[in-house]
Amino acid sequence: MNNLKILTLLLALFFAACQQKPKQTAIQQQKAYYTCSMHPQVHEDHDGNCPICGMKLIKVELNDAASANTITLNATQIQLAGIQTDTIREENTGNEKTLTGTVTTNENTSAEFSARLAGRVQQLFIRAIGEKITIGQPVYALYSEDLQVAEKEYLLAKQQQKVLHNPDVDYQQLITAAESKLKLWGLSGSQIKNLATTQKVSATTTILSNVAGTVSDIAVHEGDYVTEGMTVLKTQGLNNLWVEAQLYASETGNYKENEMVNVSLPDLGGTIIKGKVDFINPELSDASKVDLIRISIPNPQGLIRPGMQAYIAIAGGNNRSLAVPASAILTSGKGSMVWVKNTNGSFSPRMIKTGTGNQNYVPILSGLNAGDVVVINGAYLLNSEAIFKNGNGNSMAGMKM
Repeated sequence: MNNLKILTLLLALFFAACQQKPKQTAIQQQKAYYTCSMHPQVHEDHDGNCPICGMKLIKVELNDAASANTITLNATQIQLAGIQTDTIREENTGNEKTLTGTVTTNENTSAEFSARLAGRVQQLFIRAIGEKITIGQPVYALYSEDLQVAEKEYLLAKQQQKVLHNPDVDYQQLITAAESKLKLWGLSGSQIKNLATTQKVSATTTILSNVAGTVSDIAVHEGDYVTEGMTVLKTQGLNNLWVEAQLYASETGNYKENEMVNVSLPDLGGTIIKGKVDFINPELSDASKVDLIRISIPNPQGLIRPGMQAYIAIAGGNNRSLAVPASAILTSGKGSMVWVKNTNGSFSPRMIKTGTGNQNYVPILSGLNAGDVVVINGAYLLNSEAIFKNGNGNSMAGMKM
């Protein structure tokens, strides 16, 4: 009887063990899961928001046909995960020196709006520095006797063409000449058309902007009397900025115009962006014997502002070799690894051997070839997904150097 009870208990434990499957295996049998681009350790079996940061989860398809170490993402997933790639090529891997620079406005994008005729500013529509202005936007209302006379001449020419029929007078030429004067003095085509329709000369005329950008200076106030050619306001385009720094004459040989360099911005969490050497002053400063270098950087989202501090990395010497961006390398107890983008768009891990480089580029001793495309941002997310698929112990199994 006791043996029968023991046998029954063993059978119950056996069936219970068969019904319990590890959560990892159960999830792997699913065709997809959801994770967070900022917190790749989050794995959910349904759509929603990240429980840590609240960002929308991204869907990751598990492709059974792909190899165990291959990750396949669609274009939307790549964008949401912030995955960026770069091509392996020769880079300067010598010791680096960091220059401290300052973000300034790009003078090539500056513009100036000037008065085209004399008069008094009755009302100013642009009042604060930092406002954005577009072409055709009202700038100020002007009282000008000269402009009123010109408008009357235009209406008179239009009226004479309609009433008089003197064959010796070219009325259309008179109208064209009067219209050209109004355009020269800043009136738009629609304003001139409205003048012809209403047949009325206003006491003041709204002057429209012929420049676009961010207002950097306003030179007039309401009630001021402006003269022809007087500056009313200045604008700057902030979609492209400069980083200016100084370096010694002996270091200028490390840079060439149009060369791409890395610029880091501590005010934006150390964000590193690519900039282009736009200008190297051919003349040294008389007082300090230093040279000016100017880097052009993009600013499409407007996050970078003039006055911010920036760091420019200068690689010393000319130690050029096949190199991988330092941000692409993942290091563990097994060695160094990068994620490579395959020709079919998928991503695979690859073990590499590296030499001693600098903070931006590390020379490659083996594992990569020129032209290979590696992930320089988002590699940790891909690595987390590989561990999730295969388990921490087997995620890098089978990889060759």
